[in-house]
Amino acid sequence: MAGSERAKMAAGEWYCCLDPELETLRITARDAVFEHNSLPPRQRGDIGPALRTLLGAAGAGARIEAPFHCAYSFNIFLGGRVFLNAGCTVLDTASVRIGSGTLLGPNVQIYCAEHHKEAAGRQAGLEIARPIEIGEHAWIGGNAIILGGVRIGDGAIVGAGAVVTRNVAANTTVVGNPARPIRRG
Repeated sequence: MAGSERAKMAAGEWYCCLDPELETLRITARDAVFEHNSLPPRQRGDIGPALRTLLGAAGAGARIEAPFHCAYSFNIFLGGRVFLNAGCTVLDTASVRIGSGTLLGPNVQIYCAEHHKEAAGRQAGLEIARPIEIGEHAWIGGNAIILGGVRIGDGAIVGAGAVVTRNVAANTTVVGNPARPIRRG
């Protein structure tokens, strides 16, 4: 794996997302997501079997509603009683860690991937992956977008539709685009 595009992605370096190995991993994740989204709710349980197997971790009581989408799934780490509502997308090119008791509203989007600023770099498929961490007992409102490299502290609230481009301190409420604090502590 040394020097591979997957290794570069994991190291937070520029890598080519068009790499065949990465495409194979994305296909595996798409198959697991398809199963998760297609199973009847009682049969699926909290997380579809194939998706649960691929996730980096899923604590007790973690639940992902359908429909759901992710890029790889092995970079997603869910604490206990984490809840992802319907329509969430996690582009997990880097680690996405969501602490216990955190709730994500419908259609929350988590984007670790950042494309190259130059057109030629984008055409070549160059991306860089930045991790995202959401602390415990946070609440992310519906349609919020969280960009790579962001840490959201314990107990924080992200208002519906907010675009989070910077870290959010613990017990702080942020709203807007870009998200700005309206309440602390």
